[in-house]
Amino acid sequence: MTNSSLSLPAFPDYELIDCGDGYKLERYGQYIISRPEPQAIWKKNLNKDEWDAKANAHFQRNKADINSNKEDAGNWIRRDEMPDNWFIGYSYQGMSLKFKLALTAFKHLGIFPEQAVNWNYILDNKKIINQQRVLNLFAYTGGSSLAAKFAGGDVVHVDAVKKAIDWASENQQLSGLHDIRWIVEDAMIYARREITRGKQYAAIILDPPAYGRGPKGEKWLLEEQLDELIAMCSKLLYPHNSMFIINLYSMGYSALVLETIMKTHFKSLKNYEFGDLYIQDSFGKKLPTGIYFRFVL
Repeated sequence: MTNSSLSLPAFPDYELIDCGDGYKLERYGQYIISRPEPQAIWKKNLNKDEWDAKANAHFQRNKADINSNKEDAGNWIRRDEMPDNWFIGYSYQGMSLKFKLALTAFKHLGIFPEQAVNWNYILDNKKIINQQRVLNLFAYTGGSSLAAKFAGGDVVHVDAVKKAIDWASENQQLSGLHDIRWIVEDAMIYARREITRGKQYAAIILDPPAYGRGPKGEKWLLEEQLDELIAMCSKLLYPHNSMFIINLYSMGYSALVLETIMKTHFKSLKNYEFGDLYIQDSFGKKLPTGIYFRFVL
């Protein structure tokens, strides 16, 4: 058992320049983005003029949404040179992944760069998943699916949002990969169905949000459904020669909560890693980006 924080690995196309006062300033390829970050409760290092001069696009929260604590709602203010879409890449040990980015209505860009630590982990354990079934739930635009496919996995990518699936498919093509299976479905429903079918996987990857909706309006609440989902995953994962990765972004949950849930359903676990994910900005400030738990059996 290892309790440790994991920082962003070498990622030339990404940089956290500064963070503070509820915002972060990031470089994705050649473009610099300013957007809200509720964890950054300290002061910025750069002053407002320096920050504004650097940013090609800035996400501005609406006053009504600020009052109602809807942190992801607002609109983008961008300079003329800021395109609708642009592209970045990530490489590790011969793996080369490409991603399309965009300024979405909910401040996201189509990638979570801190997940590179798990893309590396997937490739480091490619012997486990080579020509084996891999399940990626809440898979978004597919960073982990791409890594698992590059490692030789037979990847099933599940997300409730068709636009996210389409975006992930574009990233697959950009990365020169093929044959990932795309499933537009609620994660809980899909997991139950796979148990009924008697299916199992060599690797399961989870990246659930705090809340969400399935394609038919199914409701997902992390605090109410995570325990049940992990219980189902314990039935879907091979008991040996297997890998499991989960990330949580919900503020307020300790990594110890995740450890307790995991050990409740994977009772024989002895060797595993858990803790915080973080990115360090150019001034040395460490910005938490979520918690993780992962293991290889």
